[in-house]
Amino acid sequence: MRLAERAFPVRMRRVALVVPAQRARDVLVTVAQLGMIDLSGPLGGGEGPALEALRRLESSRRGRAGSPVLTRDAPNLADLEQRGARDALAGEVELDRRRSSAVRHGDFLMFVGWAPRPALPRLAASLDGLGAAMVELRAPRGRQPPTLLATAPAADPFRPLITTYGAVPYPDLDPTPFVAITYCLMFGMMFGDVGDGLLIVLAALALSRTSQPRLQPLRKVWPLIAAAGAAAILFGALYGELFGPTKLLPTLWLEPLDSPTRLLGVAIVAGVGLLAVSHLIGIVNRYREGGMLLVLTSDSGVPGLLLLAGGSIAALGIVADAAWLGPVGLGVIGLAVVGLVLGLRAEAGNGPTAILEVLIGLLDALLRVFSNVFSFARLAAFGLMHAAIGQVVLHAAGSLTGSPVGDLAAALTFAVGWGVAFALEGLVVAVQALRLEYYELFSRLFVGEGRPFTPFRLPLISTEEAR
Repeated sequence: MRLAERAFPVRMRRVALVVPAQRARDVLVTVAQLGMIDLSGPLGGGEGPALEALRRLESSRRGRAGSPVLTRDAPNLADLEQRGARDALAGEVELDRRRSSAVRHGDFLMFVGWAPRPALPRLAASLDGLGAAMVELRAPRGRQPPTLLATAPAADPFRPLITTYGAVPYPDLDPTPFVAITYCLMFGMMFGDVGDGLLIVLAALALSRTSQPRLQPLRKVWPLIAAAGAAAILFGALYGELFGPTKLLPTLWLEPLDSPTRLLGVAIVAGVGLLAVSHLIGIVNRYREGGMLLVLTSDSGVPGLLLLAGGSIAALGIVADAAWLGPVGLGVIGLAVVGLVLGLRAEAGNGPTAILEVLIGLLDALLRVFSNVFSFARLAAFGLMHAAIGQVVLHAAGSLTGSPVGDLAAALTFAVGWGVAFALEGLVVAVQALRLEYYELFSRLFVGEGRPFTPFRLPLISTEEAR
């Protein structure tokens, strides 16, 4: 797959499966095994012998509840009921529900859905031997295809950062690389410590090798945890912190407690940079969603970027004592306001409250840009808090030294204090970095939410394995 294709969700095609009615089960079993089609249409209740048998099993509490499974050949329902094979009966019920969603014409059924374009040749070949045919359809106007992000070993561990928020709209760029880099950098800046970062990396490596069933969901995201730990090591080296400001490492950049104002300024500048990049991605997304008009009138398009740029220019004029930058910044903000007013006016319509809606929308856009910028001050605030807590723990432990018992008490105080701080701060910082992603950055990337690609997929087992 080319890089340009990886930058966007997998291209989808609307397809119809034309199936002889007597081969419907065979086709559905094949489709469920391949897991390549997101079938459309309202599902029926699955009324029939399979559902009746399943209800009798559930009422008698016979058999073990499990996920629906399918057998290649049509099973004997009475035999499944006698053996308590609730999972196989549930699979037959699911097939009945899918059959009821088909369009019937004479002796043929038609199933409609979405399939990834790269999967079409394999899908067609699999159906050919079953007497079924696949036909590509024109996508319905105004209906967005489901979103399937391209599989990539390097990107998959970071996908939960996006899927927890929602599905990426089908026309939009895949934000995984941007989110992965920014999340780890923000985490590292707030939790910069070489010792803590090493512990996180070691924990991630241990997680990658664990066989504990309860930890298996986390095992898939161990690279994300390791990357966040590596970012903490990087910023810890810049801050000169090793389990707090112990002075065991040289300071390569600045010490947070000695330079809080400088750290705050860097956090704000970093926030402006991240917001600018998110606006650039948002401009691409708005163009693909609604063309140039949406780009020029949306607050997540060019007007939002101009607001950010104009405010930054005006602020730079104040900081650098360059008075001429003030009018330039205000002029850029004026251009942004024109675009915003045009977009808001189109949405408000011609009613008596239209002007009020425009004014409220404009005020909201202005306030949100600048409040989002200052939200990134938490990058400095939590970096300072981490250093301050570390110093408190060190002073508490240091005050107990001077005797063998005191040294032991100091070691215990340091271990317990640092362990509690590590757990609480790590959790808080992880949540705060996610908050900055979702509220400050994602609001520029997305203006809506897509629908995830959910193919019809059920595992296939032998009849003897059905339980």
